[in-house]
Amino acid sequence: MDISTYNTCPDPAMQLPHAKQSRPLICIVGPTAVGKTKFGVELAKRIGGEIISADSMQIYRGMDIGTAKATQEERQGIPHHCIDIVDADKPFTVSDYREWALESMESIYQRQKIPIVVGGTGLYVQSLTHTMTFTQAKEDRTYRDKLFQQGETETGKYSLYQKLQEIDPKAANRLHPNDLRRVIRALEVYHVTGAPMSEQYGEYGENKQFRTLMFGLNRNRENLYAHIDERVDHMIEKGLLEEVEDLLKNHVTPDCTSMQAIGYKEIVAYISGECTFDEAVAMIKQGSRRYAKRQLSWFRRFPEIKWFHVDEEDSAIILQKMVSEIEGIL
Repeated sequence: MDISTYNTCPDPAMQLPHAKQSRPLICIVGPTAVGKTKFGVELAKRIGGEIISADSMQIYRGMDIGTAKATQEERQGIPHHCIDIVDADKPFTVSDYREWALESMESIYQRQKIPIVVGGTGLYVQSLTHTMTFTQAKEDRTYRDKLFQQGETETGKYSLYQKLQEIDPKAANRLHPNDLRRVIRALEVYHVTGAPMSEQYGEYGENKQFRTLMFGLNRNRENLYAHIDERVDHMIEKGLLEEVEDLLKNHVTPDCTSMQAIGYKEIVAYISGECTFDEAVAMIKQGSRRYAKRQLSWFRRFPEIKWFHVDEEDSAIILQKMVSEIEGIL
């Protein structure tokens, strides 16, 4: 049974508590291409919710195809927040995201709706579900400029990443070697404070402001990889190459954080003559599969996530189980 066959009218019994500390927060997480967007929209229709994207690349304007942003048709009238909020040539941090998301959540609560965080960027989700202390380390622009000069070559860039792996492996594990801006910031924080950036976030504790329910979606590996390959092929058909070309024409340079996203950096490599188009597509598929594995590893650290396998259970039944769980915290 398709999940859309369920009654999509919110249950009138689902009234939100007024006390801030008891406000519900629903999260749908999991690997790329597992179907989070569809479930998020259908759940929002069922319980009277609005979507908060937790995708570190959907924040960028002009990056629609390669980030698999839901179209207006796919959103089915459900408001989506934290999408298209910054130009693709601008920096954006997890603390920026948290500020945007919390502001959006407050407006959602004021409308007596339920925020549903949907996405696969684990750090974004964690910034809302757990307490986090963001480092306020002072800057050392001279040191930073020196590192940027070193990172102008591929060899220099790789050596910087290796250095970060040595002093802060947790931070390095969250970053791509080509994400030069964030690699250098992590090195700068260590240089200024003498402590790894990852340690300055401290141990995460549950955010007591919310009554959080976290749902995880997964598929068996073969089916997940098949969906990933199909999604990449669809992105190519929709014009991913042209999208990247337009970004480059509009002053988004290859070293911008946004262009380190899977799907974009490979197309940039093709445009630069570093590989063939078929090789770029193959690298996108491979990179997406590896990213899915990293996402699963991240989310499996949280025992509070209730997992559903969309290959093994009917989607409509999964949706109904989610609704029942949510009713239990309202």
